[in-house]
Amino acid sequence: MHNAPPRPPAPVQSAQGARASLAGVGTMVGSGLSNQVGAAVGSLAFPVLGPVGVVAVRQYVAAAVLLAVARPRLRGFTREQWWPVLLLALVFGTMNLSLYTAIDRIGLGLAVTLEFLGPLAIALAAARRRVDAYCAVVAAAGVAVLMRPRPSADYLGTGLGLLAAACWASYILLNRTVGRRIPGAQGSAAAAGVSALVFLPVGAVVAVTHPPTVAAAGCAVAAGVLSSAVPYLADLFTLRRVPAQAFGLFMSVNPVLAALSGLVVLGQRLGWAEAAGIGAVVVANAVSMLSGRRRTAPTPKPTASPSS
Repeated sequence: MHNAPPRPPAPVQSAQGARASLAGVGTMVGSGLSNQVGAAVGSLAFPVLGPVGVVAVRQYVAAAVLLAVARPRLRGFTREQWWPVLLLALVFGTMNLSLYTAIDRIGLGLAVTLEFLGPLAIALAAARRRVDAYCAVVAAAGVAVLMRPRPSADYLGTGLGLLAAACWASYILLNRTVGRRIPGAQGSAAAAGVSALVFLPVGAVVAVTHPPTVAAAGCAVAAGVLSSAVPYLADLFTLRRVPAQAFGLFMSVNPVLAALSGLVVLGQRLGWAEAAGIGAVVVANAVSMLSGRRRTAPTPKPTASPSS
């Protein structure tokens, strides 16, 4: 009978765990900032390429990164594996297109806040606690403030933001199905590749009708790298070092980071009402996640925004 190897002293384990958690938190901060700064930089190319052109470039970059990392064995996919992948590709492209069009119309902070309602709605719908019902009311109040009728309201932009939210919720649910049927990240990579193929003719039309400048093309590529490649790789690192619940809690800060990025990069200022609406949505998610620590059941790993 072999003796078990000696365990390191508790202080050493504690120090290592603290460093790992600190590195994970730092990575989450960098990922969130990269995601929202990338969206802001990408919107700088809207006057030349339009939201459609920027989204096309983003799909190409996302596909290149995911296919290189996951290396899916496409020939081995069965019909039962392909249909959720194709649906995921459709949702992936629709979500990014609706989000970027919403950003063009209502600004980065408001668009990202509305999109964030997708995963928040799934989390609250699955809950059975009274505090989650209160959080749902607070989030709904925040949305009501953001969507309040007024002469300058852009209802199309708001609707597109809500469409992005519905797509993100669908993406999460489809990802669960794909994850059960296809190992690793092969399903997500395949979906990104299919979405990029669909956007190839779109990108060609944009390139002919709206010839890109070097600056516009650079902004679009930067958006793909900062909002797709960096967050994806950062999330792989973070989920191994930070509890899933802490990861989900930090995701609620993304609307705030989006508002700050919109202010610094694009000069988009929010009124007190819009800031209060964003704050209500963020607080609702944060309270729900923090109070969820009392649950005894394990918390599933959250799904990062594919539009990130």
